[in-house]
Amino acid sequence: MNATSIQSSAPRLPPYLSEALRKYAPLIIIIALHIAFFYALRSGLVHQVAKALPREIFANFITEEPAPQPRPQPAEPKTVPVVKKQVTRPTPRPVVTETPSPQAITEAPSPPQESKEPPSVAAPAAPSAPSVPATPKLVSGVSYINAPRPVYPPLDARMGNEGTVTLRVLINDKGRAEKVEIQKSSGSLRMDDAARDAVMRALFKPYLEDGKPTPAYAIVPINFTLNR
Repeated sequence: MNATSIQSSAPRLPPYLSEALRKYAPLIIIIALHIAFFYALRSGLVHQVAKALPREIFANFITEEPAPQPRPQPAEPKTVPVVKKQVTRPTPRPVVTETPSPQAITEAPSPPQESKEPPSVAAPAAPSAPSVPATPKLVSGVSYINAPRPVYPPLDARMGNEGTVTLRVLINDKGRAEKVEIQKSSGSLRMDDAARDAVMRALFKPYLEDGKPTPAYAIVPINFTLNR
């Protein structure tokens, strides 16, 4: 009898279906497991399995405590006998007091008596009276080395004001005016000031008394007139 090859009569899947099954088989299995788990959870099968599982058993291990060791007892203090010493007191020595011999007392010489009269003090000499400087004389005429040159005030010149200023001047021994007083005003304060300034800048010949320059007063008139 000839051996004949037996061919399988089962139908074969198309290539694209077999490729899809091989590719998505893990995903289909995971989805099936999730469906089975949710079904068991809804039906109460999970609770029954949990009750059937054995519960936890707790065990405590007891260890024996070591026996307490005896404490060492403190040593008893030793008693030392106290020996009393005998103290001998020193014998007191006799005290000998000597009486002082009387000494001769001599009187001290009395100090010389001072006279109670106060010593005579010479009266201080009276200070000489200070010399009072003589009042400068008033002289009638004066001479100039540099005559006063007054400046006519511009406002008085425009207004046509004229006048004479009479000054009382103290001339020192060097011919300079030390003090200038207005004896009679011109009627214009500007002309009075201009006359005083001119006299202060002027140089006079000193007044001579016994051939010696001496301060003196002099009357100096300053005229302000316009040339018309």
